[in-house]
Amino acid sequence: MLPILTVEQMREWERATWATGQTEQNVIKLVGQRIAEHLLELSHSGDEIWIIAGRGHNGDDARAALPGLTDLKCELLDVSNPVVGFSEFSTKLQRRGVRKPDWIVDGLFGIGLSRPLDDQWKKLIEALNNSGVPIAAVDVPSGLNANTGLPEGAAIRAEVTFTVGAPKIGFLKGTDYTGRVEVLTDVGFAPNSFDSETEFGWVMPEDFAGLPPRRPAGGNKGTFGHAAIFAGSRGYHGAAVLSSWGALRARPGLVTVYPQENAYVPVASQLQAAMVQPWHARKPHAKNCTALLFGPGLAADDVSDAMKSEMRQNWRSSPLAMIVDASALDWLKPGSTPLNAIRVITPHPGEAGRLLETDAKSIQADRPAALREISKKFGGCCVVLKGQQTLVGQATGKISVNSSGNPWLAQGGSGDLLSGYLTGLLAQPDLQRDSLMAARYAVWQHGAAADLLSRTRANWTLSELAQSLGEVSASRSARRSPG
Repeated sequence: MLPILTVEQMREWERATWATGQTEQNVIKLVGQRIAEHLLELSHSGDEIWIIAGRGHNGDDARAALPGLTDLKCELLDVSNPVVGFSEFSTKLQRRGVRKPDWIVDGLFGIGLSRPLDDQWKKLIEALNNSGVPIAAVDVPSGLNANTGLPEGAAIRAEVTFTVGAPKIGFLKGTDYTGRVEVLTDVGFAPNSFDSETEFGWVMPEDFAGLPPRRPAGGNKGTFGHAAIFAGSRGYHGAAVLSSWGALRARPGLVTVYPQENAYVPVASQLQAAMVQPWHARKPHAKNCTALLFGPGLAADDVSDAMKSEMRQNWRSSPLAMIVDASALDWLKPGSTPLNAIRVITPHPGEAGRLLETDAKSIQADRPAALREISKKFGGCCVVLKGQQTLVGQATGKISVNSSGNPWLAQGGSGDLLSGYLTGLLAQPDLQRDSLMAARYAVWQHGAAADLLSRTRANWTLSELAQSLGEVSASRSARRSPG
């Protein structure tokens, strides 16, 4: 994982780089090359790009992309005076009428901005935001404080941010402004020394080299674990199907689904490789299993209290790996869990709000703090706090920030696929040895599958997402679509 840095740490890294003999001019040239490479992947031959460049190094980085933007129509607007810049930009846009440029590159301000913008700069930024043209920000969206994640009066709302060297700490709160974040890593900086000093790590595809692990030739179904999924109730059978599809894509040895009895037929009729048995209060369900999932599709009013009790009992005492998602999150009780037992919960912001007796807005205001508090409340469990830049972590230790995924994941059932896929991974003994890594991998692979689909088609469904889970090679991961 890459460290997520403060502005002060970035400046320290720059000073260490210059001390090696590297020059600012060479770094700017390399940054420009990386920006151009990304823009070419997001564009088509003949597309038009307007580069809005300020006076500082952020503007220099944006201008340095020009030589690499072959096959594209590029116009450069140098802005040193916001009044003139606003007038020139507005005039150019009006003359174009309906046919607007395909991208605007924002190179006005970088990480050095730490004071409120005056009214004229705010007017220019608002004009860019209101243009209807997608914006690619260089290093940080202009106007966004890279430490706090808050706008200095106004900030660019970017579709994508090409950040230099490492993500900035303000990005954790400034997601409404950064859009998707792409890290430009190969730009001539000296090796960084911040890994052990930072609370947050930015997930990179290469973090998962070697996953999933190679399987022994003599392995059998028993070697690779048995996932038990407690999911599906009257009117909510689809979640059970989706979670089982996700588990099967992780390829444990066996998958068994236990829906409520009145959901058994619609669940069983849609599954082949997974075993399906109606849940019964007096039947032992955890026998021969290695991981349990409770929650997807258990939202009907008539879900058995006995199932809720079974979930709570397993959470408190079972040595098996256990994942809790969706409706079952509301059944959790605060307190400790068995020593060394794997416990994972996967709330979205609304569910996280209920766990902390607050609302989604409060969760989103400080997602890392919410994750820490939830984990502490429920025995130090691993928390997968879903959303843009999904967080994975516990009450203590480093929190990982996921880098894959796009807005098309915001579909009902997407989370069921994820929880099932994670359960299928954690059912496997080899992957239980590092459950946090398995959780990070599940989240990344889920997002990367959505990115793969979005690169190849304009529209896709959750059944197609299920088919793509596990298809993206961490060692050969391509960059994402704009989403």
